Amino acid sequence: MESKLTVSNLLEEWKIVKIKLEHNFRERNQQGTKELMEQGINLFIHLLHLTNESTAAEGEPVPFEQFHYKPVNIEERLGFIQARPNLFHSYRQLSELMVEQEKQYVKKNIKKKSSRHDA
Repeated sequence: MESKLTVSNLLEEWKIVKIKLEHNFRERNQQGTKELMEQGINLFIHLLHLTNESTAAEGEPVPFEQFHYKPVNIEERLGFIQARPNLFHSYRQLSELMVEQEKQYVKKNIKKKSSRHDA
């Protein structure tokens, strides 16, 4: 994944993946679901890194404990999704994680702006 990917580009890419996944699940089409879920998982991990101003190393474990901005129970939830990418429940959970992480990103930026005004 390109390291210069911005949060807005990443979220746009997620929208496209999400639409394809919704279609696959609605049509009960397993073909390509796993690949799309893996793409979505990678987008989520990338968003997690961007939010926490960290760089993602391909194949490296995600340092959850080092991240300040992250969804609740992230390790368990992401572990479930990664173990069962073909389940509709995994897709729903991934969608929720994306929404929650986007909120964390907004929260971080608000804190950043308010700390600049306080200085």
